[in-house]
Amino acid sequence: MILTDHEIQAFLNNKQIIIEPMPIKERYSSTSVDLTLSKQFRVWDFNQIDKTSGEIIKPGPKFKYAEFRDKYTKRKILTKEGYVLAPNAFILAWTHEKINLPSHSRIAARVEGKSSLARLGLAVHVTAPTIHAGFEGPIQLELCNHGLFSIRLTPDMPICQLIFEMTFGTPDKGYSGIFLRQRK
Repeated sequence: MILTDHEIQAFLNNKQIIIEPMPIKERYSSTSVDLTLSKQFRVWDFNQIDKTSGEIIKPGPKFKYAEFRDKYTKRKILTKEGYVLAPNAFILAWTHEKINLPSHSRIAARVEGKSSLARLGLAVHVTAPTIHAGFEGPIQLELCNHGLFSIRLTPDMPICQLIFEMTFGTPDKGYSGIFLRQRK
């Protein structure tokens, strides 16, 4: 079952969903709430990648994503002028808001793009929309410009929407993956 705007607000009021800072009224649609873009993001460091041409990544249980990300990306800060995401460019970004979906609340969520941005070619995730019950922290976004025109990203712009879903029960354990309480 997908929560409506009224249910989302009731769950927020009862602390069964926690979003900090709390979204303003204009951020709600009938079945979702918009989240905004954090000032922190990461761009791939092509100079570093060129030095290691031929390296093959082997994701798996021993793969340390955060170390890999930190080695091959540069941390950037969005200024009020923003960042221009060129066609075919890919960056890592985060939501300004921190999310907490307590396992006992029976809520999970999906992060999805906003149609107004999607029609320009901006994708906010690469097949990773699930926000598991028990998740806590900002949501990492995989921003990719599939369009023909450059897109200016600015701090605090509405960038994605969360769609909340009620689970049929409570999980044996909450989310404990590598992105729990992730840093920006």
